[in-house]
Amino acid sequence: MSQAAERIRLIAGHLDRQAAAIKAAPTSTQTWNSSRPPCLRYSLDNDLLTPEQRISYEENGFLLIKNLVSEEDINRFRKAFARICRHEVDVPGLVVMRDVAIAKSEFIPDQKAVSKIQDFQEDPELFRYCALPKILKYVSCFTGPNIMAMHTMLINKPPDAGKMTSRHPMHQDLHYFPFRPSDRIVCSWTAMEKVNRQNGCLVVLPGTHKGTLLEHDYPDWEGGVNKMYHGVRDYDQQLPRVHLEMEKGDTVFFHPLLIHGSGMNQTQGFRKAISCHYASSGCYYIDVKGTTQENIENEVKDLVQKKFATSINFQDTWAFRGRLVQGERISL
Repeated sequence: MSQAAERIRLIAGHLDRQAAAIKAAPTSTQTWNSSRPPCLRYSLDNDLLTPEQRISYEENGFLLIKNLVSEEDINRFRKAFARICRHEVDVPGLVVMRDVAIAKSEFIPDQKAVSKIQDFQEDPELFRYCALPKILKYVSCFTGPNIMAMHTMLINKPPDAGKMTSRHPMHQDLHYFPFRPSDRIVCSWTAMEKVNRQNGCLVVLPGTHKGTLLEHDYPDWEGGVNKMYHGVRDYDQQLPRVHLEMEKGDTVFFHPLLIHGSGMNQTQGFRKAISCHYASSGCYYIDVKGTTQENIENEVKDLVQKKFATSINFQDTWAFRGRLVQGERISL
């Protein structure tokens, strides 16, 4: 038994005592504590995470690692993003999004017109992020050794145009995914510059990953909502919130059921972050018809029909963009 596993066994043994209460925190962020004994279902045995980090992820649903991605790598990702925005490269399958508040405005082709790009798996430079060994060694603690990169994003949150459309509603990422089990899915989200409350950092509701997938739809916001920005319809707004203020290169890993979102960007600059959702290649697809996910399935199918003049089922849209980044492709 490894030293880390032995430490976890000893900690768990102490939890049998009535008076025992454990308080664990990530090494580099705030946390919400619970006196409930951890069941260690959300992470796998490994020699990387400390027992305290594992227990914190079990309790809170996220783990922040400081200074994980190098400045050199981030600068390369920024240059690749700029080339895409200037139309210097054509990336097959790439989805370019603009904030609803500026979607009809006059602009020149540069990154100020783009609020997000998705599905950059065909861009070798940006996809390097998904295969970085320093990222994958953490991802494997949650997915196991066989890892698929399923969804990629580079977010370029714009200065808010006055209608608060730069916000992202509180949501659960699992709403978008027709594959399970949820505990073998994890997101890595890396700050490409200083991220704070002023420019719209991530906001998480610790512990909500222990719940179920809730109903999602577009929020009723006066200024409008960006395409695909579904939000949880009903959740306890009195739950404790944590604002994840991060430095360039800091990376947070979080569970797909964790309720999270981001505030509006109240600065004059653009807030950049790069992320990838990973899943064990042993995960399997499910039919979402008749579930709370049917609305996102229909929306995706309509978009595919309009863009490519063809029909494709929801599961196949994910199989098409998924890429093996470590180990063996088993099911996905």
